[in-house]
Amino acid sequence: MPRTLYRKLVDSHTVARLDDDNVLLFCDLHLMNEYTSPQAFAGLHEQGRPVLMPGQNVAVVSHIIPTHPGAIRVIADPASALQASNLKANCDRHGIALFDTNDRLQGIEHVVAPEHGMIRPGMVVICGDSHTTTYGALGALGFGIGTSEVEHVLATQTLVYRLAKDMRIRVDGTLPAGTTAKDLVLMIIGRIGAQGARGYVVEFCGSAIESLSVEARFTLCNMAVEAGARGALIAPDATAIEYVLQRAPDIDEELQPQALAAWRALRSDAGAAFDVEHRFDASDVAPHVTWGTSPDQVVPVGGRIPDPLEQPEGPARRSTEQALSYTRLEPRAPIAGTPIQHVFIGSCTNARIEDLRAVAQVVRGRRVADGVRAMVVPGSGAVKAQAEAEGIAALLIDAGFEWRQPGCSMCLAMNDDVLEAGVRCASTTNRNFEGRQGRGAITHLMSPAMAAAAAVTGRITDVRALERHHD
Repeated sequence: MPRTLYRKLVDSHTVARLDDDNVLLFCDLHLMNEYTSPQAFAGLHEQGRPVLMPGQNVAVVSHIIPTHPGAIRVIADPASALQASNLKANCDRHGIALFDTNDRLQGIEHVVAPEHGMIRPGMVVICGDSHTTTYGALGALGFGIGTSEVEHVLATQTLVYRLAKDMRIRVDGTLPAGTTAKDLVLMIIGRIGAQGARGYVVEFCGSAIESLSVEARFTLCNMAVEAGARGALIAPDATAIEYVLQRAPDIDEELQPQALAAWRALRSDAGAAFDVEHRFDASDVAPHVTWGTSPDQVVPVGGRIPDPLEQPEGPARRSTEQALSYTRLEPRAPIAGTPIQHVFIGSCTNARIEDLRAVAQVVRGRRVADGVRAMVVPGSGAVKAQAEAEGIAALLIDAGFEWRQPGCSMCLAMNDDVLEAGVRCASTTNRNFEGRQGRGAITHLMSPAMAAAAAVTGRITDVRALERHHD
């Protein structure tokens, strides 16, 4: 029987078939952070169990960490500091590698893991964080798990896993100038809905996907979960394999032929059946901006905010009314021109070096607009060092941006980077839920280039017009 890439990955990691819907799945790599692991370790210790395979677990302090500039970082909040110190104590006790608060390579787990060659095609990678789908960009099955599952993995390196259905999203054509993978994925989520991929693992394919850089693929797979996907995959090609080999010195000349042969088989067979298929044309993509409180409440930058009265009575209309009440926007008003007070460039979606280069390209020769506070938070210590070496950091600082230490920062209000109520933020993050960046704060998701355009104009602006004017 022809198999999809997803089925191949599941089959190759199935320790036991439990029933028609569930398998016991072996996990190659388990990533941990400070906020979903404490109870899991406590449960392990109560039962006197060791961590079965410490070497296949890695921990990162990322969500609670302050990002203020400075040589030494101190977590001032007592509860957060306890989480970080507990993680260190647990990692020390069990021999688990840890990127701690002041590790120079510390950062967001989904940025750190691939840049250090931890993610390879064909792996199953799990983490107590929903954006673990990011790793599908390298042909690895990544997905988020809950705290009780973290405990199970620590004890057994396996997981009771409910099988997903298969969805294929084909995108052909070429992304127009001024658009990015972030715009593409926002368009897709807007078209299929926030529950459009619920219960599915999505495989992205097509000429537009093949032409994306690995960093752009990370963005695409990262946000697939915002359509409800349980995983996202892109078959590993020469681009992905080169990325991995550059970062995996342990795969030496002797091992490479074996690895390449295995990775070449990681693609859906001809004739493999998908439960659902979608097709999109990349040439249809424009810069997109969210207007509401869900990533599927999104319009092209040239579009208008929807009118609830033009929707049939029911949940969709009520959801639109509630979102507009929260975001304080007027029905039918153009989204472009909406004033913003804050810009946040960062997160596991868009804080890699490619993203920061795109920001610098827009900002060069300009300054942050009066009345706007703009922050750039690199995704890791390695990204920060590279941006500083390339002169990106100096350019952004000179233009009026805050250049911060790496971490999750203002993606979510779990640290001291929190927006005040009523502040409107142009953000490169993945979620625009009510209160996500601070109670009462308003979030507009967009690409790094669009966020940079908002920073220098003080309003939501079509970056394509800005670039034409600059030329």
